[in-house]
Amino acid sequence: MLVIGTAAFAQNDPVIMTVNGTPVTRSEFEYSYNKNNSEGVIDKKTVDEYVDLFINYKLKVAAALDAHLDTLVSFQNEFAQYRDQQIRPTFITDQDVEREARDIYSRTQHFVDSLGGLVKPAHILIMVGQKATEADRRKAEQRADSVYNAIRQGANFEDLARKVSDDKGSAQNGGVLGWIQPQQTVKEFESVAYSLNKGEISKPVLSPYGYHIIRLDDKSMFFPFDSLKADIYTFIDRRGIREKIIDDKIEEILKADGSTTKEKLMEQRAMELSAKDSDMANLIREYHDGLLLYEISNTEVWDKAAKDEVGLANYFKKNKKRYTWDSPRFKGMAYHVKEQADVKAVKNSVKGLAFDKWAEKLRTTFNADSVKRIRVEKGIFKVGDNPLVDRDVFKKKDAKVVTNKDYPIDATYGKVIKAPKEYSDVRGQVVADYQDQLEKEWIARLRERYPVVVNKDVLATVNKH
Repeated sequence: MLVIGTAAFAQNDPVIMTVNGTPVTRSEFEYSYNKNNSEGVIDKKTVDEYVDLFINYKLKVAAALDAHLDTLVSFQNEFAQYRDQQIRPTFITDQDVEREARDIYSRTQHFVDSLGGLVKPAHILIMVGQKATEADRRKAEQRADSVYNAIRQGANFEDLARKVSDDKGSAQNGGVLGWIQPQQTVKEFESVAYSLNKGEISKPVLSPYGYHIIRLDDKSMFFPFDSLKADIYTFIDRRGIREKIIDDKIEEILKADGSTTKEKLMEQRAMELSAKDSDMANLIREYHDGLLLYEISNTEVWDKAAKDEVGLANYFKKNKKRYTWDSPRFKGMAYHVKEQADVKAVKNSVKGLAFDKWAEKLRTTFNADSVKRIRVEKGIFKVGDNPLVDRDVFKKKDAKVVTNKDYPIDATYGKVIKAPKEYSDVRGQVVADYQDQLEKEWIARLRERYPVVVNKDVLATVNKH
């Protein structure tokens, strides 16, 4: 698909190199180079410097293809999912979205206007709690009546709302709620609000929230489409309606052509788009090859190095001088117990055990049931990593140890070492370095296995045509 997809660009897109007989166009190289050497990239490469990195990348992809990793169902599913994310939006047009927006508007307009249109009320709420007694309700009613009477006698509605309303949100705005539509609020409030004339103020109305004194500020039929268009589009995006439109259009195409499948349709659309748009072709190819690169690199380098305990140990032994510390470390644990007897019991339980076996031994011995007897911080500590270690091992008088009231007895166990004794002491560094070695050895094998030819004349025209 990707080869066919880029065929349309062949006349103005010369081959910059071939890797294992597969041509690589200048636009593909430029896409990769420019993306990885954009403004803001710290370690920017020149074109010549980037060539080797790019070749290594293509060699790994060639190895993944030879290993048939692209035939794995897991790979195919993940790639198809990403590919479809890129091409699904092309099944929908601006006209489709506009049509859906107008349909949503029309349905809402009919609903709102048929039930009386919109109202813009303000209110003062005297709340009555759900667990209020009859005495509490009567007290709230009396308070609401007094507020209502004050308004009738000339008190400013908005000032009173700010002072006494229990609806703190609207109180800040003088009780104004903004436009509401039918069935947007409780029926007791709504029926009164819709019955008022503009400017009229109701007597206190009881709803499940309490007593409302309602003023109607305005009435209107539903707003014009253009005034709501942006909000409707936002609604369409948030509710995933675009995706439904796309699904419907894809289903229409499949029904019209009963001989095809959804997978074939998506492949065909990707091929058509790639033939018209080199950026799309490169984007899809990048993800396709990136998935293959991840799988093959995990097999040949990352996972392999992390699990090769013998290889890690041998690598550390051969390169031990590379791993040094600028100051001693404490290899052990800082622990906290409830009983003094457990201080010695903890030490005895792990004495003679390999360091990586300590945690399991401590868990099964002291914390196997619901009663936790110890708390432990195990590791390789330098000065500043743990205040208890600083105080008791490194003898730092200014270390501030905070005692845990549930585990008040503090202790340490382990030994101070000047340099790593085994690879596990610096496992992260050793794994990273071992991965680098495996990577270099793998690349060397790939260079011997797969022929690479670079067209230097075309390379010289990168970003200059």
